[in-house]
Amino acid sequence: MRNHLKQLRKERGWSQAELAERLDVTRQTVIALERGRYDPSLPLAFRISREFELPIEQLFIPDDQ
Repeated sequence: MRNHLKQLRKERGWSQAELAERLDVTRQTVIALERGRYDPSLPLAFRISREFELPIEQLFIPDDQ
């Protein structure tokens, strides 16, 4: 699954560590998410959606699209 997390994080001036703290995950999780190596659980996807104030559909793009 692809995503726009790195771009959105940078637009807000957040470090990976700051985003990790906001999401209550490790920095390594943020790195894996940004690189598309980790698909978030549904609860984490909702936390990410709330943090960026965007619908999940605007954050994550399935590989088949």
